[in-house]
Amino acid sequence: MNHQTRLQALSAFLKAQRAKILPDSVGFTSGNRRRTPGLRREEVAQLAGVSPTWYTWLEQGRDIRVSTSVLDCIATALQLTIDERKYLYALAQESGSGATLLKEQLPEISPSLKRILHELRFCPTIITDRRYYIVGWNEAASHVFLDFEQIPSEQRNMIRLLFTRKELQRLAVNWEHFTKGFLAIFRAYYGQYVEDEWYERFLDEMKAVHPDFNILWQQSDVQSAPEVLIEFRHSKAGKMLFHLTSLQVQGSTDLRCSIYTPVPDSSTEYKLKQLIERK
Repeated sequence: MNHQTRLQALSAFLKAQRAKILPDSVGFTSGNRRRTPGLRREEVAQLAGVSPTWYTWLEQGRDIRVSTSVLDCIATALQLTIDERKYLYALAQESGSGATLLKEQLPEISPSLKRILHELRFCPTIITDRRYYIVGWNEAASHVFLDFEQIPSEQRNMIRLLFTRKELQRLAVNWEHFTKGFLAIFRAYYGQYVEDEWYERFLDEMKAVHPDFNILWQQSDVQSAPEVLIEFRHSKAGKMLFHLTSLQVQGSTDLRCSIYTPVPDSSTEYKLKQLIERK
């Protein structure tokens, strides 16, 4: 993302976070004269202990110097989570790694990771890189989601597939909620790798082709590892319940392992076994 785009992303993020905070919750009166939801800029400045003018410049995306200590105060005033703080610091200080990853250089998964995929036989598991390209999956994932082997590697991007494949749109009972979880992780990567212009090109493409994407992108949070309960309505197996656990794979490549564990005391694992044995 170039310098100006980074500042615009910072501006949008600060505005969105400010709008989430109820004035009453931090000691300000709501009143009837507020034109927008959430806090006013001068109220955020007061909570953070900075001048209203300086905070206004920061939220407007002006090119100003920002210290970590001041960002800490703003993050506290906006009640940011750990992941949201990292995102704020990356955008405000251009502190992303800036590492380059070419599309044709998708990372290879190690033999040990392949073994883990195989052993998680009845837990659909997908491994993605930091651009959300799918670089590994197990048989269970092919039965529950898609047969990824039939999709060319350059099109095997999970974010894009969520908006282009009807099978995935029909799978999740609450598709918007399901998709927002992926976008929350994608936004965390977006902040971490602020110098990688691929992200901006990808976002521009998705916004132009898929109007729903822009709406959900604006609503998405920042979260690096959500753990959620997901309900699927599989075309063959019917109702399936999974706990999603997202793990970061340590090593030279920035990989994520997303494991969908069948909910205990549900029929999900039995149904999954039936799907696999039917092949």
